Amino acid sequence: MIFYKTEEEIELMRASAKVLAQAHGEVASLIREGVTTRLLDKRAEEFIRDNGGQPSFKGYNGFEYSLCISPNSVVVHGFPGDYTLKSGDIVSIDCGVLLNGYHADSAYTHPVGEVAPEVLTLLEETKKSLYLGIEQAIAGNRMGDVSYAIQNHVEKLGYGVVRELVGHGIGKKLHERPEVPNYGKRGAGVKLQTGLALAIEPMVNLGTKSVIQEKDGWTIRTKDLKPSAHFEHTVIVRKDKAEILTSFEYIEKALQ
Repeated sequence: MIFYKTEEEIELMRASAKVLAQAHGEVASLIREGVTTRLLDKRAEEFIRDNGGQPSFKGYNGFEYSLCISPNSVVVHGFPGDYTLKSGDIVSIDCGVLLNGYHADSAYTHPVGEVAPEVLTLLEETKKSLYLGIEQAIAGNRMGDVSYAIQNHVEKLGYGVVRELVGHGIGKKLHERPEVPNYGKRGAGVKLQTGLALAIEPMVNLGTKSVIQEKDGWTIRTKDLKPSAHFEHTVIVRKDKAEILTSFEYIEKALQ
């Protein structure tokens, strides 16, 4: 069943999204060479709880952390731990916040130090594909319009679009219907209606689209071990223009 949000529910989701955006900013301010991913996770959880929220991911299907931290060839669902960031890395920070009974979810892939130009371009174009997808998240369109916009942009640049992992509806549950693939056909799929809350999240590989799951049962890595980028916003379908609830504003301030 697909749940459409009332304006009252959307207001509650805005509050979750604001804490989430600020938590991302806190994490971004710590990202540098020599920092462990465990430290980033610890700071995110402290900030979220200090602001009245709960980390959406912690305890979800047994996941033990507040962040999914995915460096380099890890696409998504990486565990925080002893890994120390080094110059040349990229690292995806995926975070969710539950506040007042509603979730928000977003992700941002950061460069660390001096990163290869082709990898920086991957980040820029993946982020661009997110916004191209969001442009299509308007009432009357279909899910395939969102999916096609993302896929068309990145595949014409020679990148691989991950098939096994998709975006999702979001609200009282972290993952709700419908699925939001990053590949598809225009005019196909679920018809979008006002009030639908979606987590749109392109996962785009520098090389092949193929991925493998590691033995921990969570970590997803590119099969060819080339870098992967991941950007995500929580949005509301509206009549003429989607409303983006989450924000990269605090990340960008931290990086200045």
